[in-house]
Amino acid sequence: MAPQPKPTANPEIKYTKLFINNEWVDSVSGKKFTTINPANEKVIAEVSEAEKADVDKAVKVARAAFERGSVWRNLDASARGRLIYNLAQLIEDHVNEIASLESLDNGKPFNNSYYQTLESTNVLRYFAGCADKIHGLTIPSDGKEFALTRKEPVGVVGAIIPWNYPIILLSFKLGMALAAGCTVVVKPAEQTPLTALYVASLVKEAGFPPGVVNVLPGYGPSTGAAISSHPDIDKVSFTGSSVVGKAILEASAKSNLKKVSLELGGKSPLVVFNDANLELALKYASDALFVNAGQTCIAPTRVFVQSGVYDKFTKRFVEIASKVKVGDAFEPGVFQGPQIDTKGFNKVLSLIETGKKEGAKCEIGGKRRGNVGYFVEPTVFTNVSDDMTIAKEEIFGPVQSIFKFETLDEVIKRANNTPYGLSAGVFTENLNTALEFSKAVQAGTVWVNQWGAVHPQTPFGGYKTSGLGREMGIGSLDEYLETKTINISLPSNH
Repeated sequence: MAPQPKPTANPEIKYTKLFINNEWVDSVSGKKFTTINPANEKVIAEVSEAEKADVDKAVKVARAAFERGSVWRNLDASARGRLIYNLAQLIEDHVNEIASLESLDNGKPFNNSYYQTLESTNVLRYFAGCADKIHGLTIPSDGKEFALTRKEPVGVVGAIIPWNYPIILLSFKLGMALAAGCTVVVKPAEQTPLTALYVASLVKEAGFPPGVVNVLPGYGPSTGAAISSHPDIDKVSFTGSSVVGKAILEASAKSNLKKVSLELGGKSPLVVFNDANLELALKYASDALFVNAGQTCIAPTRVFVQSGVYDKFTKRFVEIASKVKVGDAFEPGVFQGPQIDTKGFNKVLSLIETGKKEGAKCEIGGKRRGNVGYFVEPTVFTNVSDDMTIAKEEIFGPVQSIFKFETLDEVIKRANNTPYGLSAGVFTENLNTALEFSKAVQAGTVWVNQWGAVHPQTPFGGYKTSGLGREMGIGSLDEYLETKTINISLPSNH
């Protein structure tokens, strides 16, 4: 990795319009909305607000770009891969500007934004390499037939991006959809539209034909709903809350039964056994919880610690929490930034108060930090029972609950006692314990003696209400493909 440059605390805002058909356009209504810096509550920029009419325009050009005979459909798969690679290189060339925009718009520390922007290029390069490796099968079917399958792009994809990891999740969805040969209509979150718009400016430069990638900033109930219910969109890929995910699934059923993949919420268990490397477990548990101000779907918000090391672990975790530096994204040494907006900020503080009222012990934190910006103190609860609100609801803030357990069977049962199933982790030096827990826990990803490793090569997604389908890994491309079976009758003498 190249040396990290200094951030641009006040990056130039170059792109605030809709990106449709490789052109910058105003919304049909002319409406705009403001995007806010969560660290100081000041307006960053006014951005064009897409609504249903704009979605219709974008889908129309995306459909035209997808039709048989179009420039995009006529490209060799390897040429399609080269375009994706070009986009990755352009993002890397502009990493400082993009990372600075990400930190300004989202509030996360610049070093996190910088790393995530570079990681987005790795994702795109991985899927660039997958573009010409999509294969069908020849099948020895019964009868005098020659049978084969063909993998074909599903069509126009609506990609709805959340605000917590805008650039990296944009790369997930663009990489998979474009490698499969689809065209895309992207809706970035209204809280964080700036990096997606910047990437849109690089799409044309990378050489993508008009209509292949379109970016429509706007609100969920208008823009997102129009994408979810649009009869000419063939698939929706959504990352966000379980509540919205269910609404998207319902909209799909009521419109054209479009394909849907959902990466939703989590209430992830991290389990620490008596024989664990305690300092390693503490490092991963605290970093993964306080990074991004706790606004991470895979945050280990339920830490189960075996009784033999519970007191020691809890004491050290509180010490670590007391040293977490909270502040502005561009301030040196900051680890935890602000919550994304007033709504998220108030929700976190409300759940903290609920935890106190229900009898959990707040060991540290629990209040607002400062008077400006949406900052919450790093917060640690002990004496938490499994039926408390903070043990069940996804808080999406820097709030940790630490539980005590005795046996493997007990902790497996308690870890699975949640409607979510996105991720889980176990710290132990006993391989049998690690494997037994990994097999038994209901989660799409299980980490052993680590946490948070998500790579382009490995599938990512959830069980239960944590979602449908998978992202990442070459197998995830099936989410963007149709399988066509072709049966050819052979002469009877063959």
